[in-house]
Amino acid sequence: MSRRKRATVRNILPDPKYNDVLVSKFINCLLRKGKKSTAERIFYRAVDLMSERTKKDGLELFHQALENAKPKLEVKSRRVGGSTYQVPIEVRSQRQQALAIRWLINFAKTRHEKTMAANLASELIAAANNEGPTIKKKEDTLKMAEANRAFAHFRW
Repeated sequence: MSRRKRATVRNILPDPKYNDVLVSKFINCLLRKGKKSTAERIFYRAVDLMSERTKKDGLELFHQALENAKPKLEVKSRRVGGSTYQVPIEVRSQRQQALAIRWLINFAKTRHEKTMAANLASELIAAANNEGPTIKKKEDTLKMAEANRAFAHFRW
């Protein structure tokens, strides 16, 4: 057992434009080198682009994309009797959210459009429609958990 203190959960203030904590978390994950205003600009432009392209509410699409990208199961390595097993476990809600945000941002970075806002908009639209590399990653994670269901009794 660790003797360190438990990490305290910080309260994140909602973003100024949409007054949404989830948007604020996404922007915090998006920022690089402490440039929050740049990250905010990228996100807000992406939401505007999504609204233009799909004629739907951009913020609603963002929430739908995040919900579609959340994994339900994942595998964790457990060492039992000299061999390592991939044990499927259910993902906590906070980790689901963190993984979905991370996957969306990473796959948006790999796209080849002109700006990061355009990349992010395309990735969010694809995820909202249940397609694209983020959803494929989620499905691959689920398939791996299903394939290793026989080792579920090693969970503790």
